[in-house]
Amino acid sequence: MIILLTMFFLGGVIGFIGVGGAAMVVSILTFFFGIPIHTALGISLGAMAFTTFSGTLSHLRDGNLVLKTGLTIGIFASSGAFIGAHLAHYIPSSRLKYMTAALLYISAVLAYLRLFSHVFDKILEKNSGENISSMKFFVICFLIGFINGLLAGTFGFGAAQFIQLSMLMCFSFPLNKIVGTTMLIMLPMGFFGSVGYLASGSLDLRLFAEVVFGLMCGAYIGAKFTKRSPSWLLKTAMVSLPIIGGTLLIL
Repeated sequence: MIILLTMFFLGGVIGFIGVGGAAMVVSILTFFFGIPIHTALGISLGAMAFTTFSGTLSHLRDGNLVLKTGLTIGIFASSGAFIGAHLAHYIPSSRLKYMTAALLYISAVLAYLRLFSHVFDKILEKNSGENISSMKFFVICFLIGFINGLLAGTFGFGAAQFIQLSMLMCFSFPLNKIVGTTMLIMLPMGFFGSVGYLASGSLDLRLFAEVVFGLMCGAYIGAKFTKRSPSWLLKTAMVSLPIIGGTLLIL
């Protein structure tokens, strides 16, 4: 019951800022409840698949998806996440915590650059948008999808900032389509990553159900406060959340 209420509160925070859910699930489950990190990683990826589903539908209705690119990268990301879930079992728990924390700090830096320094916008302006061949398209999609999927599956986080930066550097899509397409990629990536942990015996289905139910209920309520809050608060929260998650893992 305590885990359910905690996830409800966390879901409210995630719904409020829209990102950072998978990372915080891992940190809270390991730090406050003593859940083994490998189990927490599998639960976080599965929860991410559920929580990104509604967001993906919303972006689809608003025309913020590049379906061909998103589906292609998503397929490669799914395979990377599935493999990463198996690789994680060869990394000792103590070392895995520090490696995951390091990636969360890097994610916070990328979020800061995107939200406060507008470096992503500068990259987008420099992208010439030249047409690319079919072969080059699939190679780019493979590299973006598989590498980021491998990171997500191994370390149990959404890798949204990494995916967005990769797409900004390789494609000439508007920023809103980058954001929407990233969410589409995270949906199958989270699902197949959690399947990988399930196949390895590291996914507690009862705990998983508690986490998903709490997150989804909380996110629905938290999302209603987003438009009512100042932008500086949202941006600060988006940068702070992965830093908090990484610190909890280190502690």
